[in-house]
Amino acid sequence: MTDQVQHRPLRSFVLRQGRLTSGQKLALESQWPIVGIEFQDSQIDLTETFGREAPTTLEIGFGNGDSLAQMAKNAPERNFFGIEVHRPGVGHLLHLVEEYELSNVRAMHHDAVEIINKMIPDDSLDCIQIYFPDPWHKTRHNKRRIIQPEFVALLATKLQQGGVLHLATDWEHYAHHMLKVMTAAPDYKNQAPGGCYAERPDYRPLTKFENRGLKLGHGVWDLLFERV
Repeated sequence: MTDQVQHRPLRSFVLRQGRLTSGQKLALESQWPIVGIEFQDSQIDLTETFGREAPTTLEIGFGNGDSLAQMAKNAPERNFFGIEVHRPGVGHLLHLVEEYELSNVRAMHHDAVEIINKMIPDDSLDCIQIYFPDPWHKTRHNKRRIIQPEFVALLATKLQQGGVLHLATDWEHYAHHMLKVMTAAPDYKNQAPGGCYAERPDYRPLTKFENRGLKLGHGVWDLLFERV
């Protein structure tokens, strides 16, 4: 893994700026100094970052932040650390942080692989969530998928013993790929009966997009793998 990172770095996404709405811009201006974390080339102390010691969930690619904000609102006893490369999505999350008066959320606008490699201490996370990542559905693009053996091995080093990697996708082919990668990963154990897909846990909110897809008969696949 070290050689690969040095010579051909794995990246989670391409950093995207996008056009901000006035509300997103205001939220970034008022909340980023409180909630935002700038990238640094050294590890952070999560207890110091959140101002308390609590189980911490890392979400990679939180989109517009609706689900992350709802989870943080529903579980004030937990810390939620979100990473997103689309700046309007970060702005929307910060708007929700202000609206819901959340104190248990921190956010970064940077490549997730660099953050995990450089900033996240080993054995520090209770849960890692990756919901609906880009499926790169064309065969020639499959290698760009973030769920690959080397990446889930890296994530395992950041999870505490018994911590959970929670994946979700609405692309069946990607679900099969995820299950194959995770089943072969030696640092994880499938929490689902029969070693297959899991039921959606109550803590993962059903998004409007997902609910619309389910009504049209589209499938959604959740995978819950425990760090062993």
